[in-house]
Amino acid sequence: MNLLQAIILGIVQGLTEFLPISSSGHLVLFQKILGVDISTPQAQSMIMTFYVALHVGTLFAVVFFFWKKVMEMIRKPFSKLPLQIVVATIPAIIANFLFGDFIESTYMSSLLLGPGFLFTGLAIVVAERLSNGKKGLEELKTTDSLLIGTAQAVALLPSVSRSGMTITTSLTLGLQRGFAADFSFLMSIPPILGGALLDVVDIMKGTTVSFETIGIGNILAGMVAAGVTGFFAIKLMINAIKNMKLKYFAYYVFALGIFIIIGQLFFKESVQWLLQ
Repeated sequence: MNLLQAIILGIVQGLTEFLPISSSGHLVLFQKILGVDISTPQAQSMIMTFYVALHVGTLFAVVFFFWKKVMEMIRKPFSKLPLQIVVATIPAIIANFLFGDFIESTYMSSLLLGPGFLFTGLAIVVAERLSNGKKGLEELKTTDSLLIGTAQAVALLPSVSRSGMTITTSLTLGLQRGFAADFSFLMSIPPILGGALLDVVDIMKGTTVSFETIGIGNILAGMVAAGVTGFFAIKLMINAIKNMKLKYFAYYVFALGIFIIIGQLFFKESVQWLLQ
């Protein structure tokens, strides 16, 4: 991986992590377009480690954007919001423990990209048709958090949008649009932190590639690109949710999903990179 590829992937991660168009699906798509080598186990380990670093970049964007709420949760770790975020993280932990190897393998293939984008588009259409709920933090139940967390676990698959799934589920459960957006973004913090810590442990154990193998410069450039673009993507997404303009994202992922499926079915020779 070279520096330009790292920066482009960082921008892609930052823009798509918080918009309901699937960052994982776009990362897989762009790694194919850019010709990033994933032909060997070491190369596959490298790209997954790099993706974790990009997610840390977007984590900085979340923390910076929600700085006051994050500091409040740190000061009061046993208050309702941080406890409900912990509850919402449980399904993703279980899913990763049971199906982690399978989930990671899906990032090496393009076969699920088209269907995943279409599924994401359907989720966005559902969210757009839901009226503004009345439930805020005080009315949020533990069962609500578990259901929203289950939606986040489904979004571990590439091209299934985490923000799209969690916000759609939140609105279906009657949460206020503004609170649904805040809760969705804040609940991304624990899984990103957990993934980063696990990757650091693997590197220390020597079970995955080191940061030096990827290139410290590539990692830092990708993280900065992801963090900066992620910050502006959060602002854009919050405005879109409050103003009920999610349908435009649905049009995009529907078109992208159909394009990928048509290419894979009827233009195999021209889009070999989409078949691997």
